[in-house]
Amino acid sequence: MKQDLTGKVALVTGANTGIGRVTALQLAKRGAHVFLACRSKQKAQPVVDEIRQCGVGRGEFLHLDLGDLVSVRECAEDFLARQLPLHILVANAGLAGKKGMTASGFELSFGVCHVGHFQLVKLLKPCLLSSAPARVVVVSSKAHRHLKALDLDAVRQPTRSPGGLKEYGAAKLANLLFAKELGRRLEGTGVTVYAVHPGIVASDIWRRVPQPMRMLIRRFMVSPEEGAQTSLYCATDESLALHTGGYYERSQQVAASPLANDINLAGRLWHASENWVNES
Repeated sequence: MKQDLTGKVALVTGANTGIGRVTALQLAKRGAHVFLACRSKQKAQPVVDEIRQCGVGRGEFLHLDLGDLVSVRECAEDFLARQLPLHILVANAGLAGKKGMTASGFELSFGVCHVGHFQLVKLLKPCLLSSAPARVVVVSSKAHRHLKALDLDAVRQPTRSPGGLKEYGAAKLANLLFAKELGRRLEGTGVTVYAVHPGIVASDIWRRVPQPMRMLIRRFMVSPEEGAQTSLYCATDESLALHTGGYYERSQQVAASPLANDINLAGRLWHASENWVNES
């Protein structure tokens, strides 16, 4: 039975397409007031319109460019100015295959997937705490398993690997380490945290990956509707209310890689991330 979310407020990053779109739509269909935090209002508007046509819940656009920490701060301020609670935050937006640096000086995938979300959650944490019970869902990936180490100096340099998939794996490992550390730090507060692997989803995240590599990846892809199910499970299922810091795939808790369970590495990443966003 799907949980009634009437009166709940949710924020989903990257909600204009792929699993973010499905996640936002499904939360709204259950009655939630959903904020779609995206770069383009034009691209997000069709999803807002879909929510409106459902006649259940509510959808609103918030401008957010995760690669620009000034934009992240403005997004958080825009949300907080509305003086609403925040019960569900889904850190969904991602980027793979595009090379370069973010506006704030990070390798592109790492800056968008991890650093931007770290700052957003940090700025919205007081609102989450005052709204408890509340949940944070961080979309990671089993790509984190390909990493044997996390070089915290390399994340301040442009993308180097062919196709950018090594850097994508580093960003997804950071997502998972962040979720686990956040879960530890918020334990007992009523704010619970979950990391998810949605599957290899047929979405716009792969649009910058070179065609031969994209053709190979496509063989293993699932639909956005399938991919969103674990995010929705972690965001809403009552059976998880007392669980935090876990890693989920196909709506079941699974083991992460040994590196993702390294508490010391998680602490170093947290400390570095705080320094990075404080510089912005």
